Amino acid sequence: MIRISITGNIGSGKTFISKLFGYPVFSADKIVSKLYSENKIIYSKLKKRLPKFFSTFPVKKEELISAILSNKKNIKKISLIVHPEVRKKLKIFLNNNKNKKVVILDIPLYFENKLNKKEDIIIFVSSDQKQVLKRIKKRKYFNRLIFQRLKALQFSSSYKRMKSNYIIRNNFNKKLARKKVKDILKKVLS
Repeated sequence: MIRISITGNIGSGKTFISKLFGYPVFSADKIVSKLYSENKIIYSKLKKRLPKFFSTFPVKKEELISAILSNKKNIKKISLIVHPEVRKKLKIFLNNNKNKKVVILDIPLYFENKLNKKEDIIIFVSSDQKQVLKRIKKRKYFNRLIFQRLKALQFSSSYKRMKSNYIIRNNFNKKLARKKVKDILKKVLS
């Protein structure tokens, strides 16, 4: 199985690019969202660790935002509860797809959480920062301070670029992006 990891900054279009490969995608963001809405154990741990912010199940986006805005150390507390569960889900995903030729890993904190393997193919998705900020501001729960705190968790773009096998300059044009993905797949599979 070839593991292709899609990395890049917040809002660069990692999920957009991931879907274009046509292979099974592990989306850490979707898993985290599902954990917040379906996993009562995660909720209980968050409530115990940050009782001031979490009142009823399921975990609400507003509560997470409030906790993060209250104290930047709360991101770390939340991560210590959520990330081990994401790792478990990744392990299950890889096991369920072990007979697939390729799997796509859409994991925003791929390097930061030391999920990279030596043989992984890494693709850095690069996007114009002004365009990214414009797109992110349209998100329902956009908050500049949250954005800055989440961005601070990530390694620099230059580090990710350096560690990547390929770079896709994403301008959110599906036709161009599809061609870039096809070119990379051709190289990876040959």
